[in-house]
Amino acid sequence: MTPVPINDRSPPEDATLLIVDDDEPFRNRLGRAMEKRGFQPILAAGVAEAAKVLEETTPAFAVVDLRLEDGDGLHIVNQIHDKREDCRVVMLTGYGNIATAVAAVKAGAIDYLSKPADADDIEKALLAKPGERPAPPDNPMSADRVRWEHIQRVYELCDHNVSETARRLGMHRRTLQRILAKRAPK
Repeated sequence: MTPVPINDRSPPEDATLLIVDDDEPFRNRLGRAMEKRGFQPILAAGVAEAAKVLEETTPAFAVVDLRLEDGDGLHIVNQIHDKREDCRVVMLTGYGNIATAVAAVKAGAIDYLSKPADADDIEKALLAKPGERPAPPDNPMSADRVRWEHIQRVYELCDHNVSETARRLGMHRRTLQRILAKRAPK
């Protein structure tokens, strides 16, 4: 049974998709969402696991996190393009800035999206025609939600240490505690 794509674009015949992300719930969720869209996802948790996958197969598409526990996602992009130049790679990151976006594009990524990226946005980027920019997201995250996501990520990276997180974010500890006690904005 061939999966029916959710949107009007259908994936090409070779729909192999390598997803490299060290955030297991996000990786699994994205894998299921992309499979529903007609892709054939192959999941990897880091640089070493992705290298093993690339020894056995060369995907037509890839979604790679920039910062991984065991290395740099740009290394994976280079490995992919050494084996298959036409592979369409989308780089994901929780720490978006101009320098890393430029580095990702120089390494061969076709697009650069901030996490948490929506599966629809990733699909649009992967299937965009060369030279064509994907359409802007239909329902982008609010600025408050982006801020909240960033605070949560730093909080997790600081092993849920409120004082350390507040210091790294340059905010008062009590302010951070109030933010953490609230629900996520929409």
